[in-house]
Formats: sequence, structure tokens, C-alpha cells
Amino acid sequence: MMNKCRTFTNLLAASLLSCNAAFAAGADSAAVAKPKESHDFQISKSLDIFNSVIKELDLFYVDTIKPEETVKYGIDAMLATADPYTTYFPESEMKDLKFMTTGSYAGVGAVISAKDKKVFITEIYEGKPAYKAGLRAGDVFVSVGGVVTDGKSTSDVSQLLRGEPLTTVKVVVDRPGKGIVKVDVVREKIVIDPVVYYGMVNNSVGFINLTQFTDQSYSSFHNAFLALKAKGMKSLVIDLRGNPGGLLSEATRILNMFVPKGSKLVYTKGKDDKWNTTYKATEAPIDTVMPIAVLVNRNSASAAEIVSGTLQDLDRAVVIGERTYGKGLVQTTRDLPYGGSLKVTISKYYIPSDRCIQAIDYAKRDKDGLVARIPDSLTHEFKTLHGRIVRDGCGISPDVFVKTEKNAPISYYLYSKNVIFDYVTHYQQLHPSILSEADVRLSDADYADFKKFVKESGFSYKTKTQETLEKLRKVAEEDGCLEKSKAEFDALAARINPDLDADLEANRADISKYICFEIARRYFYQRGVVQEQLKDDSGVNKAVEILSDLKAYTGWLTKEKVGDEAADAAEKEALKSTEEDLTEEEGEAE
Repeated sequence: MMNKCRTFTNLLAASLLSCNAAFAAGADSAAVAKPKESHDFQISKSLDIFNSVIKELDLFYVDTIKPEETVKYGIDAMLATADPYTTYFPESEMKDLKFMTTGSYAGVGAVISAKDKKVFITEIYEGKPAYKAGLRAGDVFVSVGGVVTDGKSTSDVSQLLRGEPLTTVKVVVDRPGKGIVKVDVVREKIVIDPVVYYGMVNNSVGFINLTQFTDQSYSSFHNAFLALKAKGMKSLVIDLRGNPGGLLSEATRILNMFVPKGSKLVYTKGKDDKWNTTYKATEAPIDTVMPIAVLVNRNSASAAEIVSGTLQDLDRAVVIGERTYGKGLVQTTRDLPYGGSLKVTISKYYIPSDRCIQAIDYAKRDKDGLVARIPDSLTHEFKTLHGRIVRDGCGISPDVFVKTEKNAPISYYLYSKNVIFDYVTHYQQLHPSILSEADVRLSDADYADFKKFVKESGFSYKTKTQETLEKLRKVAEEDGCLEKSKAEFDALAARINPDLDADLEANRADISKYICFEIARRYFYQRGVVQEQLKDDSGVNKAVEILSDLKAYTGWLTKEKVGDEAADAAEKEALKSTEEDLTEEEGEAE
């Protein structure tokens, strides 16, 4: 079955990548010895085979095939042999592609998820139609536009909520503690502001949180920067943690704000020379001397790495946090027949030191098709403007390493199983309003109420230690040695069994932090979450410490090597789990 799938995939790959060249070359190219023409003949041949397979399958397969689904499966399998960023969008998914590049769509402005065959609202975007209509996080959909939503998927409900701007959709929800609520929501073109929050950390240090690079990023960032300067900002923290990237043009415009006109910012190199482009600062900068710190982590990628890496290469900012993801690939979209589109990787980008930060070599795979990060031994040294040593092939290594705090396992399970979410829905019923972001807190009485809520919900969880022990017990049973070791297994199982009361109390600080994040999201939306995080943020605290000492700041920009041995060791430990999906989050935006 796997061989058949691979054959189908390879044929389809050959067919779709160069179909125009194939028809132009024709079958006569087989007689020509030139490599290019021989390749064109193979393309033409594969096209014929692929077309024949589809026709034969349609004519003779025992069941009726669904052509669009069959071909889509083949295309997806083919593109899986390239890289995760080369993807096919049929006409039905073009709205998703548009949202990825513009940050806008026509809908109601809410994030939805599903649980127990019901779809509910997990987040409301401030100022958007759902907000104006009075919908709230925790509301469970009963019907949308007259269509009952029980048993529907989030994608199904998503399609019901979306529509043309200024049209009205009737929404019925079941609100915990209140019952059935009916509202009319007027759809709008939803534009997600990439600057979730900006403000002053203290009297002199400004902070801008930039979540993505859409066609609104430069204008939002620029406006935030000017507003902070008007408030007396003397130095700036740019938060790119978790920023998956986006439009290269927006990244270069933001960089242009801080470096001299004419500075080389980034350039691209690919198979076709027409895609090779050098981007320079073409406008007069706003500020070339203000001290800047850039916060990054393992989920900072692509355009976020261009901004942080270029500022590092030009010794214009101190980079703080964790080693970034390492995505140095550039995509463009190509129109396909019948309204579809192919987002395809066409080149790699290189920052001013001439290094490429791509950390995964998708061209080299093992026998199972898996890829890995480029080993440190195969990376190369480059130098920043002032001669500091930096390396390619490993993302952006920070100047100052600040490790992300590890969460308690029980916090993860309480969050992932929606127990914290459900509790805050309950909390909101008891607290209709909170005066300000600064007033978000969890009292002793509140935490006692939370512990009671957790126990009444029937919450339970298994630690990784328990799961590993269960696997070991099964292996022992298969090996025939479980019987004689059963007492030891049972004793160990009893010792590692979670004590819910003890875990809730021992991890109160960590659990309370996530409860407060969700409370901030309910009352003050995305900006509230960022402000709550700023109350105790090790990365921001380190940035403020460095920016507040000009001598220390300058010292980081003139060191011979970016990072240190302790940081490198910590980074290697953090990178044991190599790839993470940067673009997919639970829930869908409506």
C-alpha cells in the first residue's frame, strides 16, 4: 500500500511541478541527449501515466471515487516530500490563504473550539462583531443561521459564521449560568492587529508586542513606536516570541526604521535568478541610536528571524531569549487552474553577515522520510558588523540566553483539558467586572473555590512517569516476567500516583498564573494577556536590566562571540524536541 502511495505521489509530483514545460517539450525530446530535454520527456511521460491512472481508477475501481479528494490527497502527499511550507490551496481554502497573508477575513471575530460534540467560543476579539453583539467566551453554540450545531465540527461552524461583510447571521448560544441567548451578529471584514499591545514598562523603556507579519504590521508597529516616543521612551523592547513570521516586505520596512539608509537588510537566492532579490533600507530611518532589545524563543520564525537576525548582524540590538526556530525559506504563491493556488518555496534568505538561518535540511531524509536539524558540526562561522562571531544553520542564537520556565505537569493538564477555561467561565459569573488589568489577581478564597471546582469536575490525570510505567508493564507482560515483578510494579505505581490535593497546593503559583492569564483574556482580551504576562516576565526583566545600563548594553554588542558555553548547553537541551508546528493553534478564527 505504501509503495502504491509513493508511486502515485511521485507521478503526481512530476506532473504538477512542470506541466507547462512538459507539453512544450513533447515526446520527441526523448531522442535529444541534453539533460534538460531528457528531464522534460520524463515529465511528459509522467503526466501521461498520471492521467491514465486517474481515468482507469474512475472507470474500474469498485467504488465511485471522489476526484477532488483523491487528487488533493495525492498533491498533499507529494508536497510532504518537499517542506512544510510548500502547500496546495484548492479554491475552497483560498480564504484561509488570504487570512494568512493579510490577517483579515469576513466573519464575526471569535475563536472557536470543540469538546464533547459541541462547539464553543474560546476567545472574543475586542471591538469585533461578536464583541459588539455581546457574545462571550464560554458560550456554547446551539445554532448558527438556523442550522443546529450539535455534532458539527469547528470547520462546519466556521463556514456558517463566515460570509459577506455587512450581512447578518442569527446566532443562538447556551451561556453557562444564564441559559439560551439569541443575538444577531453583523459580519465585518475582520483585521487582526499584529501589535496586540504596546506600552511603557517603566519611565524610559517602551515595549511592543508584534505577533505576526501581515500587511498591517509596519503601520501598526510604526504608530506604536511614535506613540511610545511621545511618552518619553528612551529604549525599546521588541517582543517577537511566538511570532511565526509572514511578509518579508513588512519585516524590511520595520528594519528600515532603525538602520541607516542604504544598509543591506536581507537577500534571497534560489534556483531561478529572477527570484534573487536584495533588500536594502531605502528610506531615511527614524532612530539609529536608541538602544533596542529583541525577545525571541523557539517559536520565533521566518520574518521574525529576519528582523532579530538582521539587527544582530548589524549590531543594532541585543537579542534575548532562546534560539529561534530556523526557517530561512521564502515562499511565493502561484495561481493554479480552477481557482486554486500553490504556496511554494522558491529561495532561501540570507541576512547581512551572509548567513542563512535555515536549521532543517528538508532535502536530506532518512529511510522513513524524517528530517533533522543541521548538526552544529556542519554549521559555519560568520561575523557581525563589529566582528562578533555568529553561525548559520541554527536559527538565531540569542546574545543573552533566557530559558523559558518549565510548567508543572498538572498545570498543563488543567489547561489542555479546559478545566482552567471552564473555571474562569464560572469565575466570570461571580465577578461581572474587574476595574483594570492591574486588578487581575486570584485571592486565597478564589483559589480555594478553584480547588473545589477541580474536584467536582472529576478531573484526573496521568503523569509521563505513569504512562512510561504502564508501557513497561506491558513489555514485561509480553516478555513473560510480569508475574514475578508484579509486587514491585504495584509498589512503584502506588508511589507515583498523583495526589491531587497535594499537587494543587504545591503548584499553586504556577496554576494561578495560568488562571490569571485566562481571567485577563476574558475581561481585557489579548492586550490583557500580554499585560498580565509582563507582571513577571524573565525575558522582559532581563531586557530592562540591560537597556537600563548603557555600558552593559554596548558591551553585549561588542563581544567576540554571540552567546556563551552555558547558553549553548541550555539551548541544546531545549532543542531536544526538534520541530514544533509554528502556525497551527487549537481552534479556528471566525
